[in-house]
Amino acid sequence: MSKSRTVRTTAPETLWLAGGHHTGPAPQEALRANLRKLKADETIHDFLETENSTEADGHVFEARWLVDDAVTVRARLATDGRDLVDAERRWTLAAEAERPWDPAWPSPATMFWPEKSEIAWDHDIVAGLRLQDINPLPQDDKALRRLLKDAGRNSWSINVVVHEAMTPDQRGRLPLARLLPPGLRHRVVEHRAAPEQLQAVNWALYDLGVRVPRGGAVILPGTPARQGYEKQDFTVRSVFLDGSEPTELLDKVVQYAALPWPLPEAAEEAFTALRQNWHLVTLEEELAHARALVSAYAEALDAMTKSRDRYREAADLAHAALAEIKEFRGAVSPAGEESRQHDGNSLHQLTRTIQRVADSLRPRSK
Repeated sequence: MSKSRTVRTTAPETLWLAGGHHTGPAPQEALRANLRKLKADETIHDFLETENSTEADGHVFEARWLVDDAVTVRARLATDGRDLVDAERRWTLAAEAERPWDPAWPSPATMFWPEKSEIAWDHDIVAGLRLQDINPLPQDDKALRRLLKDAGRNSWSINVVVHEAMTPDQRGRLPLARLLPPGLRHRVVEHRAAPEQLQAVNWALYDLGVRVPRGGAVILPGTPARQGYEKQDFTVRSVFLDGSEPTELLDKVVQYAALPWPLPEAAEEAFTALRQNWHLVTLEEELAHARALVSAYAEALDAMTKSRDRYREAADLAHAALAEIKEFRGAVSPAGEESRQHDGNSLHQLTRTIQRVADSLRPRSK
């Protein structure tokens, strides 16, 4: 795998990130309606819609709510205004809690999008992939390689490739997402390889540095790879597609999600926007911000006053130094022991005065 030379921001443990596509027109209408409903039933405390200044016809929604009855979550969902294939629009969602994120908390995606509806918002950033369903891999080898390469390099989701050792019955065709903790259900893409696709899939995975065992599964490292990722730690030898719970695979997905994540550029932008462009503040937060500004201004004024006094003191010393320079020049006389001694004393005094000027201009430790 290629290694980027760019130093990337690592996602803090308090952060939840996801991105995808909404299919169909006017995603903002669906978001507004659902946010109003969630506020009315007190699932969320409040929400706010602002313009997406970076995208024409884009929209930004902010919301805040509590988890565990005491932990505040702030979240920001942005939609772009570019019409993609079949009128799809990309969305990004960044949420941050007051303490490290617990996968058992509700998914921030369902605090914006309607969880059960005909609106297809749960498509991955990589076109054509669903976040809560099984994604059969293409039968065409070129299309298969292109899809896995795109998923491995561009998706923000946790991409899991499962190989079917034999064609499963209906019980084995249930998606993995339904068994995951709520906070991971909209962050996982499940790819399914048919029994005859094993060789083609592993050939496609070669550039990503991993392979899927026959009848097993592998979690892709992502780009950039998560810190501490080792392919043997995120490979499962056998996954029984008989309706039973694949405990080992589920555990590895949770472990992978907990690895430090060097953010892709677009994900870092979403994280930065959440922290720096937040508008949905409470009265208490506004008062705290005002107090912080007053404190900062007071410190700046105090520093300016002290600086003014220091430079006034330095100016007085400089005038004294100039006077001593004139006196030193006037004291210069023809060579002689007494004259040289007098000149040395005058020079020593002048040097001390100049040093005092320099010392007065140096920053003083607190």
